[in-house]
Amino acid sequence: MKKKFLFMGLMACALIYTSSCKKEDFNERYRNPSKVTEVTVERQFTGMIYSYRQLIVPEYRNLFVTLRPTVFRYLHITGWINEQNQLLPGAAAIEDRWSRYYEGLAQYRELEHVYNNSIDVEKEEKKIFMYAAKILFYDQTQQTVDVHGDIPWSKAGMLSVNQSDYKNSYPAYDKATDIYTAMLDDLKKITDDIASIQLSESIVEKFKAQDIINGGSIGAWQKYANSLRLRILTRISASPQFSARAAQEINEIISNPTKYPIINTNEENAQLDIYNLDDNSINTKNIRDAFEAGGWFANLASKKMVDMMENVSDPRLKYFFEPGTGAAGVIKGLDQSLTTAVQSDQANKGQIAIYNRSTFSRNQYLPGILFSATEANLLLAEYYLKRGNATSAKDKFETAVKESIKLYQSIRAKSNDNTVAAPKAPTTDEINAFLTKINFTGTTNKLELIANQKWIHFNVLQTVQAWSEVRRLDFPKFTYVIQNSDIQKTVPVKFPLPPSESVYNTENHNAVKDQDNANTKLFWDIN
Repeated sequence: MKKKFLFMGLMACALIYTSSCKKEDFNERYRNPSKVTEVTVERQFTGMIYSYRQLIVPEYRNLFVTLRPTVFRYLHITGWINEQNQLLPGAAAIEDRWSRYYEGLAQYRELEHVYNNSIDVEKEEKKIFMYAAKILFYDQTQQTVDVHGDIPWSKAGMLSVNQSDYKNSYPAYDKATDIYTAMLDDLKKITDDIASIQLSESIVEKFKAQDIINGGSIGAWQKYANSLRLRILTRISASPQFSARAAQEINEIISNPTKYPIINTNEENAQLDIYNLDDNSINTKNIRDAFEAGGWFANLASKKMVDMMENVSDPRLKYFFEPGTGAAGVIKGLDQSLTTAVQSDQANKGQIAIYNRSTFSRNQYLPGILFSATEANLLLAEYYLKRGNATSAKDKFETAVKESIKLYQSIRAKSNDNTVAAPKAPTTDEINAFLTKINFTGTTNKLELIANQKWIHFNVLQTVQAWSEVRRLDFPKFTYVIQNSDIQKTVPVKFPLPPSESVYNTENHNAVKDQDNANTKLFWDIN
């Protein structure tokens, strides 16, 4: 059975969905794949989203197996008890995330296959499903490239198309730069076309029924697509190969907000919400142990994050963390410079804060954030800052922070758990006092402030994005305890490829094995 995991891009797990008239009744769209008799573009579109849910909504294995022992530590997202080889990415963490991406890719290839084999009239009628699918697929692809570098892509997931011919379905690797180029080229075409797309009344209703991200709103997908372009272009803006293109296209997006609208407020966020707790629905009921397994030694707050927030009276602090049981109401983060013995003693005595259980681990309505207004506005703040427009940079920076506060208030408000009482909502005066303490205008390194806010905002909900931006901007700065016996003595700049690739996709893996390590920077990581 191991062979089925040799490369998830070969798979096409036919998760097919029936139509429904209400977004929240997702379970009504699902039927046992063995009983499905009809595959349609619209059902396969929802099937792809459902498959990628594992990388979008907080999910046990992604949190516990992949993120908690790796990226959470690399970024001090959480505190942890220092141990040997604590920076070494484990095979299970790597394999798990890789498999989840390629499960979704296989679903996307099936969608392509169904769409491409439709008659021309149906293709034209249903192209909105392909546009939306590509936007989500490119979002997930960028994250996977940013985690691994070169990956199998353009020829991946072809097993079904190749009529189960395994021999001719092992995919070659695409260069990360080529994947970025292909995504940018296609997203530009999509954003130009989607603005004027015309849909029949029946397709409008079908799209509403099957689109569990944006509820069938073409305008919302347009904003998501342009925001994604802005993210991708900013990520590569310092790369010599892409700098000119990035500058031109970012300017084009920002200069033409009517033609290229982006996400500006939380109401426009691209996210996967939880609507019910039915087992057949997308839900986050299983994440409690991902945070809390290990008792007070898990779920610990990091000193770096707590101190950064506390120093400026950040209103999000109490939404993020709750005091330890022995901390007399004080929110204190774990200091990673301490010895294991001291850390363990502090944790045992309940002196270290943990992530707020009612906001996160026990909140069964915790959403999956794809793209938020805070991220978009921080990207704009960076754009204006680098062009010498400090006034506009400050405006976008402060808008971003305010939207972040509102978002986490909203997340807590939707929680069905009250283990920790909801914090009192911050007043306008308190928020303004917080922004005054940050002091964007009076700070010399404004880019560091922007990077810090990205790190705080992405947090445990978009940790891969946080890792990419920390690598790109080199802020915040972190320190680690390294032992002489540690195999990995520096923070990884990416994940190696999963072991299954060298075993089962050997010939293609040999072409990229020189970069198959945790210390080879991606093309955009040039600092």
